[in-house]
Amino acid sequence: MALLLCGRGLFKCRKAVEVPLRLCSSMSSGKQRVNGVDLYYEQTGRGKHAVLLLPGALGSTKTDFGPQLKSLNKERFTVVGWDPRGYGQSRPPDRDFPSDFFERDAKDGVDLMKTLGFNKFSLLGWSDGGITALIAAARNPELINKMVVWGSNAFVSEDDLKLYNMVRDVSKWSARMREPMNEVYGAQAFPKIWENWVDGIAQFANRPEGSICIELLPLISCPTLIIHGEKDPMVPSFHPHYLHKNIKGSRLHLMPEGKHNLHLRYAEEFNKLVEDFLEE
Repeated sequence: MALLLCGRGLFKCRKAVEVPLRLCSSMSSGKQRVNGVDLYYEQTGRGKHAVLLLPGALGSTKTDFGPQLKSLNKERFTVVGWDPRGYGQSRPPDRDFPSDFFERDAKDGVDLMKTLGFNKFSLLGWSDGGITALIAAARNPELINKMVVWGSNAFVSEDDLKLYNMVRDVSKWSARMREPMNEVYGAQAFPKIWENWVDGIAQFANRPEGSICIELLPLISCPTLIIHGEKDPMVPSFHPHYLHKNIKGSRLHLMPEGKHNLHLRYAEEFNKLVEDFLEE
């Protein structure tokens, strides 16, 4: 269970690598009104190549992307992290999970970047954020430069449902594993938000082929790098291979020791891989 609880981009594996972002040079933060919601964002760097970081389930800039906001090359990239509506510091509103919540997040993320003045940018999406990135790239081919996704899936299988239900009840987690999300959402609210997320992701299993965004993959035209940790306990290996097969011209990079949080655990290796891809 401890292994599984490091999945979907949460818990202590995040907290162990938090970075004091306020110490980073040229870092700014604030909120922008986008689609009726005040979205929190952090921006660092001054490079010509803009990059949007898309966090995982219940994720935020604080919990999900410290090493990237700190260490991605600030001369070559302008990096924007954000908290999707209902997550982190983009509250209110309370988070909900209607059938189109990934589509909604994709529109919010793209519109945030437009509001910040970026007319073309790349996407780095982890876990749920990777799903959001896939949709954003398919819906906005004229805006997306390149895309990197990891720990993501385009459909929900029976195997996935079993994994989600194994981590549904947060009372079965250790106190240490609950702590990071309790700090963000509160000990009373977090269990309910998490259960709602499990129900939200599970609803896709009722669609044909369990599709979240299968039908959109052929519409993705930007250069795409798919990264997969071969020891990821939450995303079976058939998911990255499916993405690779169905996104034209995509590349698949396997990290033998990587788990779900590979960009945090192996931040230096991950950052170099991403920088090299984005600069090609």
